[in-house]
Amino acid sequence: MVLQSMRSVAKYVWWVLVVAFVGSFLLYQTSGLSGRAPVTTSTAVATVNGEDILLTSWQNAVTNLEQQEQQRLGSGITLDQRRTLEDRAYDELVNEVLLQQEYKRRGITVSDEEIREAARLSPPPQAQSSPELQTDGKFDIQKYQRLLASPMARQSGMLVGLEAYYRNEIPKQKFFDQLASDVYLSDDRLWQIYKDRHDTAQVSYILVRPESLTDTAVTVTDAEIAQFYERNTKRFDRPGRAVISLLSVARTVTAKDSADAKSRIDKIRSEITGGAKFEDVAKRESMDSVSGANGGSMGKGGRNRFTPKFEEAAYALKTGELSQPVLTPFGWHLIRVDERKGDTISVRHILVAIAQSDSSAMKTDRRADSLSTKAANQEDPTKFDAAAKALSMIPVTVQVIDKEPLNFAGRYVPSVSAWAFSGVRVGETSDLFDSPEAYYLARLDSLQLGGVQPLGEVKAEIQKRLAREKRIEKLRPMATKIAEAAKGSTLEAAAAANKLTVEKSNAFTRIDVVPGLGQFSQAIGAAFVTPVGKVGGPALATDGMAIIRVDRRAETDRASFTVQRDAQRQQMMQSMRQQRVDEYMTSLRQSVKIEDHRTKVNTQLRKQSAAGV
Repeated sequence: MVLQSMRSVAKYVWWVLVVAFVGSFLLYQTSGLSGRAPVTTSTAVATVNGEDILLTSWQNAVTNLEQQEQQRLGSGITLDQRRTLEDRAYDELVNEVLLQQEYKRRGITVSDEEIREAARLSPPPQAQSSPELQTDGKFDIQKYQRLLASPMARQSGMLVGLEAYYRNEIPKQKFFDQLASDVYLSDDRLWQIYKDRHDTAQVSYILVRPESLTDTAVTVTDAEIAQFYERNTKRFDRPGRAVISLLSVARTVTAKDSADAKSRIDKIRSEITGGAKFEDVAKRESMDSVSGANGGSMGKGGRNRFTPKFEEAAYALKTGELSQPVLTPFGWHLIRVDERKGDTISVRHILVAIAQSDSSAMKTDRRADSLSTKAANQEDPTKFDAAAKALSMIPVTVQVIDKEPLNFAGRYVPSVSAWAFSGVRVGETSDLFDSPEAYYLARLDSLQLGGVQPLGEVKAEIQKRLAREKRIEKLRPMATKIAEAAKGSTLEAAAAANKLTVEKSNAFTRIDVVPGLGQFSQAIGAAFVTPVGKVGGPALATDGMAIIRVDRRAETDRASFTVQRDAQRQQMMQSMRQQRVDEYMTSLRQSVKIEDHRTKVNTQLRKQSAAGV
């Protein structure tokens, strides 16, 4: 029995660790340390300081992420989602190459003894969460160490997986320590951060806006524009943009379709009230595949998780009560609350979506097939127009932004945005993309790649910004007079004399965004230094010059700070250390030579596919 238990645990831990092992192996293969050379230059999707990242390694990494995402969603993924995963895999591979290069430069190595010690005393998170390695709900390191010493650990390959895990993790920890071990926050600094988040002020204020000026003329020189551009180049790093023509074949739902869905949900409810188990019916009938596979369970949580109608119905139920059919934008629902504690409830539901009938869907599919046959995957742009004319369809022109899914007419249009930036040429048409609402076909009409925009493209934008800043600064003499008048009488009297309005804020901290005053502005700072009841300013605000009167200020209690100080220090230091590492890696990526060949490789692959290679 003991051996059988060990075998079960070894299998469980091994399958968890094998993912880390495979990931580490793929990254190792692309780091250049394995000695594997690219087959041809076209098979490298990136080059990092002269080291290639192979197309096969990138594709394998993407496939692993895609499988994980499909398992999480319980469905396939769109091109938009795949594009996100491709970028994630690419970034991870690039970072791994950079890390390996940094380890070498810094002399960071890992010995066999360090691996053995870490494996024995610092179990990986996957092992610590394994139920088989727990006693009374807590991780039992003695069970874990007995597992390591068992023959099954070696025979199952678990030790190989552990070694790969620690060869990857130990250098990372050493690198982390070298970069961030000196980060420390003193009590005084922690106290100031705490005060910034907990001290509050409430003010009345007059905001003098640029519209108050009679003389709005300002001059912005080309030299000022060029200087601003040079100092703020990163602000003008913009994503790519494309213009596409779009045809759609809507999945039109009829009144009969709606009636059929209502009839079906009524029958399901009758089945459950007649004695059928909710969980079994949900698995069989619910169109929500993710929750349906779990007997309709949507988990436990508080308010604001669901659409308004669903949430209203759920919170009106008693524990164990079955709802009447509830209509939301997703369709008809039956809801049951399994557990309730305050606003936290555990909910199950069965969804019947309102969809086309088989006969209606067949007509829609035929029309979509016809569109696909006439115009999908074409290089001749006239085929798109000809198909639209033949099918009496009207194309619409829309703009898509790189790495942003397309939303049109209030609906998400899947995959079109990712397709437009996948290496296709202007004039090409897409495959036929499918969504619950419609089929879509796109043609790429124009393409502007992303990156830092040249000065000529953003000159007008910079000129407008600098002109507004100068106009706000021209308000200072007027605002100073109003402030002096307010100090000599009242804020209200000064506002009335200048036909302005006194506005009142809610209580805010030093880090909050305050309408009209902005965030981290002079006006916000003035609210915490001006004596209560007194008038201060003028102070620069987001929308103009502000004259403020502090109506109330509350300072936080030092005792409450002391109670949580150590936890605050630990949390903030960990965050600051991670931030330092992230900033270092970002700076490193900007300072080294990284060549991204993905667009070129994808274009070549498309050509090979079209040629039948």
